[in-house]
This record gives sequence, C-alpha cells and structure tokens, in this order.
Amino acid sequence: MEVTEQMNGDDARKADHLCVLVHGLWGNPAHLAQVASALRSRHSETTLRILVAESNAGTFTYDGIELGGERVTKEIEDSLEKLSKEGQRIRKLSIVGYSLGGLIARYAIGLLFSKGWFEDLEPVNFTTFATPHLGVRTPLRGWHNHLWNVLGARTLSTSGRQLFLIDSFRETGRPLLAVLADPNSIFIRGLSRFRNRCLYANIVNDRSAVYYTTAISPVDPYTDLEKIKLNYEEGYDSVIVNSNHMLTLDNEGTSRALINRITAGGGTAIRGIPIVALLAVAIPIGSVVFLVNSGIQSFRSQKRIRLHEEGKAGIGIGSYRIPLILQEARSVMEGAYEGMNRRQSQEYLPAGEESRRRERQGSISSLRQSNGLAGSNLDDQINAITEEPEEDHIVESEKTSKTSGGPQSGQEQPDFPTLALTDEQFAMIETLDAIGFRKHPVHIHKVRHSHAAIIQRRVAKGYDEGRIVLRHWLDKEFKV
Repeated sequence: MEVTEQMNGDDARKADHLCVLVHGLWGNPAHLAQVASALRSRHSETTLRILVAESNAGTFTYDGIELGGERVTKEIEDSLEKLSKEGQRIRKLSIVGYSLGGLIARYAIGLLFSKGWFEDLEPVNFTTFATPHLGVRTPLRGWHNHLWNVLGARTLSTSGRQLFLIDSFRETGRPLLAVLADPNSIFIRGLSRFRNRCLYANIVNDRSAVYYTTAISPVDPYTDLEKIKLNYEEGYDSVIVNSNHMLTLDNEGTSRALINRITAGGGTAIRGIPIVALLAVAIPIGSVVFLVNSGIQSFRSQKRIRLHEEGKAGIGIGSYRIPLILQEARSVMEGAYEGMNRRQSQEYLPAGEESRRRERQGSISSLRQSNGLAGSNLDDQINAITEEPEEDHIVESEKTSKTSGGPQSGQEQPDFPTLALTDEQFAMIETLDAIGFRKHPVHIHKVRHSHAAIIQRRVAKGYDEGRIVLRHWLDKEFKV
C-alpha cells in the first residue's frame, strides 16, 4: 500500500512527519487498520502522513528479516521521493512495528541510517507491539531446547531459523538477531537516534511471542497471576500495567516458596515426556495442514530469496548490502503454530549459574562503558571474561534477577528467577536496555488471543481492549 490516504490540496502538503506501520508474520496491511485509524483520529492530515508497508504481505514474511527490511526500506524511500516530487518535504520519521514487523523495522532503520537518511530526517518515535526482540526460542535447557526449538524453526523457512536463533547471518557467523543488537552495528546506531523508543508487551496469553522476548526481559514475573497483585495505570481500564510499580506479592511467604520451587524444579510440565507422545498431543489434526503448507511455502520462499539475491525481484540489492558493523568488527497456519508454541513451558537458570552469569555480565558492562557503547572492538577482552572456568562449581544462592522491563523509576520490586536464555539473548537485553526503551506491560482480559488483541487486529467482541492500548500509546508516547 502506498501512503494510506490519497490526500489532495495545499493543507495536506503541510504535513512534515511520516509514520510507517509494519505488520507481522503472515500479516497484511489490514492488520494495522486500527492502528492507522487511531493515529488519524488524533493527528490530522495536515500534520502526519501514514504509510502502511505492504511489500511483505502474506507468506512473503517467510523470506527473512533481512529481505523484509530491504523491502520496507525501499517502500519508505519510494514514498519519500514521491512526496518530494509532489512538493511535500518530510522532515520527521516515526516507525511502528507489530510482531515480526518490529524486527523488520529495526533492520530497515539500520539501512536508512547507513544510507544517510537521518541526516535530513529526524527520527522521532519507534514503537513495537508484541515484537519478539529476543526471538521465539523457548527458554528450555537440554534436549527440550534442541528438539522443540529446532523443530519449530524448520516450519517458517528463513524467518523461522532467524527467530529461533539457529541461523548464521552472512559473514558474521552469528544469528541475525544477535547482529541486529550488536552495539557496534548500524542497527543500534540507527535505533539510538530516535527521540522516543517504547514497547508494549502482553503479560499473558500471547501464543506467538511471550512476555520475556516482547519486553526484552530476563525474567517473567507473570507466570502465575494468582500469586501477585497487579498495579494498573489509572484511566486505562486495568489493561496497562503501571510500569513504575508493576506488581506486589500477595503473600511474601507463599510467593517466595513459589519462586524457590520454580528455580529448583525448572518450571516445566513437559520434562520426561517422550517427544513422540508430546507431539501426538500438541499437534492437532489441523497442524498437518500447517506442516504441509509450511513445506510448500518454504520452497516458494527460497525461490523468492534466490530471485532477490540475483536482483530479479524488483529491488536492486546493491544499495542495501552494506557493512553491518561500523567497527572492526493465515488462520489455520497461525493457529497451529501458536498452539504448538504455547504448550512449551519456560525453564530457569540454577541459582549458582545465575550468580556467575551476572558477575560476567557486570564485567562486560564495565568494559563497554569505559569504551563507549559503540566503542572499539572488545571481542578479545569479552571472550576472556566469558570463558567458563575449568571446574564447574555450583554455589547455592538465593539471588535472583530483578524484573527487567518493569520499574523505570528505580523502585524496588520483587525478585524472580532468571530464565534459561542463551548468552546471545542476555547480550541483546543488555544492549537494547542500554539505549533505552520505555516498557509497558499489557493485560488483555477478554480474549485468549492477546497477540492479536493488543492492536485490535480484528474488529470483534473482546478485541476492544486493544483500543485502550492504542489510546495509551497516543496519550503517553507518540509525539509529532
């Protein structure tokens, strides 16, 4: 879709701010209709132009974050050039990403930055709704990790491998998402230029992207809402959790026992179940359609990728294949995938391992701060810190991580066990938190498909809570 509205007259040409909306996996521009409508109801055509990206519609989202980002970048550039020819100069840029669209948007931001667009455009707002910034790998240790996370990655072609962090991106030899959050990359440099950065993350019932990844957090305080008391922002109908004082424990003793049990037991319901039995229960008949279709779409996706790489897909990729590191350095398919994903439980780091990880991470943070966020290449020094000791001595400790992605005023909050994330995911959290995101936990009550409801993707009963989320975003975050 080109700029969503076809506007005429001199008044329309007064708008100097372009807002780009990017949909998610299996998505299309219609998914963002309520976001566009909410924007337009608040900001007239004389102040804001809206572009809903359409080049990745449908199964084109299988083709990977890189190709998706290049397509969206071209759409933005084409729109800016078209508006310029019509006598309208855009001076400010905002980008909104929903689900996978948030990752595609982050890639596009890096390309726009590297091509010099931010010298003429002021990056104003960057917002994500339910975006899996850390991927969709379920925090599982051992064979659970390998079997589920690798199996899931194989169903979504290139995008799947990238989301599950098993890809090797170009010459870096690292997952694309790790490169996307590298402090020396064009992506972080570009993202840091935005005046406002915020995210909205579902705390429950997001069957596509769970809280820890959408909130960029090493913990998930919301695994058992019966044990905590949520504190909400006034005026938003118990939908927006107060990010400065998210929760309190109903019963300290009960909650501490719960945390200790989770830490010791691993917190998963699937341990010990043979994978064949698990799949027999977890994958309904409808998933056969999903798996067969995934194979077909993956084949088609690889063909599109090949044409794209050969410059036969309508995009001259030469202008987009630039150095990434600045220093040396539809219903059945979606439902089946979400059904498999939501049956995976999260596991946690043992207390001793978490203590060592936190100590190593503190040393790395000190190094990066002394050299600047995007300073000189620190690989050798960081590798020396992250090397495991020869003797793996587990020290019992009751220390647990504080709720990252929550309190932004420094207010003390309850401790929760750290999820069994990878070192790459912990590094992503550190870098993204360093550049700063305001984080808004969202509690959708009325439907069990909060991933769609958070932006009111459907105009249907129960999805109206998404309208409250959008109202909060426009009240508190979006600036023109």
